Amino acid sequence: MSARLRVVLVRPKEDGNVGAIARAARNFGASELVLVAPRAKLGPEARRRSMGGLGILKAAAIVPTFAKALDGCDLVVGTTDTSTGRSHAYLRRSIGPERLGEMLRPIEGRVALVFGPEDNGLGRGELARCDLLVHIPARRDFPTLNVSHAAAVLLYAVNRALGLEAEENTPEPEAILLEGRTKELFLLRLGELIGRTGYPPHKRRGLELLFRRVLGRSTPTEAEYRMLLGFLREIDRWAKKTHG
Repeated sequence: MSARLRVVLVRPKEDGNVGAIARAARNFGASELVLVAPRAKLGPEARRRSMGGLGILKAAAIVPTFAKALDGCDLVVGTTDTSTGRSHAYLRRSIGPERLGEMLRPIEGRVALVFGPEDNGLGRGELARCDLLVHIPARRDFPTLNVSHAAAVLLYAVNRALGLEAEENTPEPEAILLEGRTKELFLLRLGELIGRTGYPPHKRRGLELLFRRVLGRSTPTEAEYRMLLGFLREIDRWAKKTHG
């Protein structure tokens, strides 16, 4: 397993769920657990349900903000219990657990798997910060999973995809080394360039989110991001020379 998995729980409400997720993290190879402004105090129920994951539970970091929980992460994967089939609904456009596992298999870097609070899930601002979203298909009349169950499903899917290594298999794909800082720099420069083109301001956030999600699905390497940054610089030079 090359990708390092960090499980991020945003404002968790039930300490038992936190303990169960720590256990699933231990089962399926996630090395870090981060709690954002937890509403649950980790007590005996969390410890009881963590079982073999007690070490991960005890080492869990507690941070005040979502941004702090993502420090050092190269790819941010959010979860949503609502998925739209519309290509223009970028805020909720998602992939399935199996596809996530396939995407992460050749990747090296730190990946955050983000889960929202039990009562209302991730907010719009938190969803917008995610590079891609995952939705676990379920029955339409009861589509919402308990957060600990959702975490177990996703961690299993990722672990299964990352762990399919055997001598009789063909060689693994070349590793893709992610670099989150370069990605964010590219998106920042792209947003600045969009702002100077006269693109309608009320459509700008949607366009920027579109680029984040497209790039999240394609997972460019640091070298590819740097080439894209160079292209943006050339466009900027051309625009200043041509249009002042």
